[in-house]
Amino acid sequence: MNSLQDCAVLHNGVQMPWVGLGVYKVKEGEEVKSAVRTALEIGYRHIDTAAFYENEEGVGQAIRESGIPREQVFVTTKVWNTDQGYETTLKAFDASLKKLGFDYVDLYLVHWPVKGKYKETYKALEKLYKDGYVRAIGVSNFQIHHLQDVLADCEIKPMVNQVEYHPRLTQKELQAFCRENDIQLEAWSPLMRGEILTEPTIVEIGKKYGKTPAQVVLRWDLQHGVVTIPKSVTPARIKENADIFDFSLTDEEMKQIDALNLNKRVGPDPDNFNF
Repeated sequence: MNSLQDCAVLHNGVQMPWVGLGVYKVKEGEEVKSAVRTALEIGYRHIDTAAFYENEEGVGQAIRESGIPREQVFVTTKVWNTDQGYETTLKAFDASLKKLGFDYVDLYLVHWPVKGKYKETYKALEKLYKDGYVRAIGVSNFQIHHLQDVLADCEIKPMVNQVEYHPRLTQKELQAFCRENDIQLEAWSPLMRGEILTEPTIVEIGKKYGKTPAQVVLRWDLQHGVVTIPKSVTPARIKENADIFDFSLTDEEMKQIDALNLNKRVGPDPDNFNF
């Protein structure tokens, strides 16, 4: 991994850049357009949005106006919980595609494992994939048992599982399961909404390399083979988060960061949410 354009290869051969820009809670309109524009200018080629974020229009507009060929930007969006189910997912996808202003999406995810619905939802994703509207499909916030449930009778196994992942929530068993099944793990909230940035172990490692705590954590993601999508609207931060290709952590440092795990979430528990 030497640059922002470097990619993980999904099990169907599609290339997904290791680092992307997340746009959760980024306001539709100028704020999201500006963040996406900045990221693309710096060299990012991977943008992660969702129907729930209500900023797909701005994301699509910024990408279209950037002048970068559509096929060079990897775009993810997700179906929200209230739209889950077979027919409703197909409708929701159409709505997302219109808002983005594209004729396909690179990756479409089931946003949360809604009980009694996520398997039907996933079947709709398989149809969209077979019909050529999405280049890859996957899930988000799925635990091992949810994945086993989908794998039991899906035709096309998920290519990606996007989950909360950071040094306080290292999800070792889930990561091992995904690796065994050739499902790419992807981290949301990799910086733990900023909470992890004052952790002394990480601060110390950063000093050694002349890197910020955020850069150390994002590098740790990559060295664990995890795609990462830090969110920021600040140009300096967006640039900083991408500057992680000129150093690497030692095995010892990786272990020190792994040891910070507390199985602590900043987001909802995938086994116990009600939205």
